[in-house]
Amino acid sequence: MKKKSSPFGFARAQESPGFLLWQTTMLWQRLIKKALEPHGISHAQFVIMATLLWFELQKKSTTQIDIIDWSKLDKMTVSKSLKKLVALKLVNRMEHQTDSRAKSVSLTSTGKKLVKQLIPLVEGVDARFFGKTSKQDQGMLLKIFQKFLL
Repeated sequence: MKKKSSPFGFARAQESPGFLLWQTTMLWQRLIKKALEPHGISHAQFVIMATLLWFELQKKSTTQIDIIDWSKLDKMTVSKSLKKLVALKLVNRMEHQTDSRAKSVSLTSTGKKLVKQLIPLVEGVDARFFGKTSKQDQGMLLKIFQKFLL
């Protein structure tokens, strides 16, 4: 129950879904960062590379806008991350064949090899982190997350 003198909508921080989501996200992101650090790749860079591989496996060419829409990363993060990935020779970024305003993005063979190595690491972190809950709870959590993305 909320105290009348408090500006907060909750008597205890643990009653705030936003605060709990923040804490959970921070813990999960820390674990992902730790797993990726030895490979010199940030979490955002990994997400971009994994997105590129996912789209390639779906036989879909990818633009920078596709990455932004799919990953929910902001434009600046995608732009800076792509510049770094291009400099590392993990990603190709070139003018789109039919839209001069768009950039086509794809993994290099080195990038593809690296992201295929990193995916099991990240999925292992996910399995350990979310494995603290039952399979039923994980299924419910997926349904809840999907509602936020509609």
